Amino acid sequence: MVSDIMKTDIVIVGCGVSGLYCALNLPKKNRITIVSKNKATKSDSFLAQGGICVLRDERDYDSFYEDTMKAGHYENDPDSVEIMIRSSREIIADLVSFGVDFEKNGEKFHYTREGAHSRPRILFHEDETGKEITSHLLEEAKKRKNITLIENFTMVDLICENNVCRGIIGHDENGEYKSIMANFTVLATGGIGGLFEHSTNYRHLTGDALALALKHNIKLKDINYIQIHPTTLYCKNSGREFLISESVRGEGAILLNSKGERFVDELQPRDVVANAIFDEMKKEGTEHVWLSLSPIPKEEIKTHFPNIYEHCLKEGYDVTKEPIPVVPSQHYFMGGIDVDSHSKTSMKRLYAVGETSCNGVHGRNRLASNSLLESLVFARRAARDIISNYTELSNNTEVIVDKTDYIGYQEKYKKAVLSAIEEENKKDE
Repeated sequence: MVSDIMKTDIVIVGCGVSGLYCALNLPKKNRITIVSKNKATKSDSFLAQGGICVLRDERDYDSFYEDTMKAGHYENDPDSVEIMIRSSREIIADLVSFGVDFEKNGEKFHYTREGAHSRPRILFHEDETGKEITSHLLEEAKKRKNITLIENFTMVDLICENNVCRGIIGHDENGEYKSIMANFTVLATGGIGGLFEHSTNYRHLTGDALALALKHNIKLKDINYIQIHPTTLYCKNSGREFLISESVRGEGAILLNSKGERFVDELQPRDVVANAIFDEMKKEGTEHVWLSLSPIPKEEIKTHFPNIYEHCLKEGYDVTKEPIPVVPSQHYFMGGIDVDSHSKTSMKRLYAVGETSCNGVHGRNRLASNSLLESLVFARRAARDIISNYTELSNNTEVIVDKTDYIGYQEKYKKAVLSAIEEENKKDE
């Protein structure tokens, strides 16, 4: 059967910071279609709490570079790290021009520090930095007449021929299929938290782009590099785990065992702290450890971390008076679709940006608050590369879709990604 066909110049799959920022850096003369698997506000970018890293000045470069490399166990791509750091101040200026409001001391930015950073270099907006940035980008995208946003649309396949991507196939919430033909395609589908029982990610983020990369022999990289965040609020109920930001420990919060004793340097890289918590839980036979915010002044907790404070109150904990139970959970995906420094994949006319891509910036373990920066920097580079190489595809008019090909696709795709991750783990052993 011939599916309902839509034609556009550029299709972007995902509307977190990377998808939106890529769209906003493309020419207004181009027709851009952004599709979102859920509502536009249900991206992990909205959940990012801590902040966004920035190069404060030239004296900060060497330590910023070293902090990123050290956290990544020196498996990072040096060129990608340099690109990210050198681009950071321009990115921040751009965000401010869109109305993003970072915390200030008078007229100057207020920088905070997080784990594994040698100095404060992180800009923030309360404890909802991701929401502050993403909401402004989304607002700007909705204003632009050349950008069409389609919510509740699930990509099920890529349209490709002879290693050239010609668009995507997907369906809406009613199961109606549509082919979106495009001259260029950008995958910005986010992380893989929906594959795990305990994760800080939204449940609908299940690595769809990775499954399609496996299906169409698109090169992947480091797909078993999965970050566990040390501190999420312990809760016996199933569902998305509530993140207790790295910034809380950066501002002085300490980790305690059941005896009320500190057992780790809280400002080490995330994987080191998470492993120390797992070891302590195993040693004590407990399901969580405790995080005490007592070293942080009460008023600072309420102003810097208002949403964490309110959420914990709803769960029965007053963080200004008592420690809270925390446990590590899956948080971030350092691997993904292999891309170059311009976010190009191994398939022609196909780009990948944000958490679903892997340009080597993070290495084996991501440095806190580098995620938003990396996503924005390389999303803009994707847009600029598309502009530089823009041509229209010929004969991009029709695609035959048999819906029976996609019966049970969600479980098949999940199994394919998990199997691929397991294979990579075996190779590393």
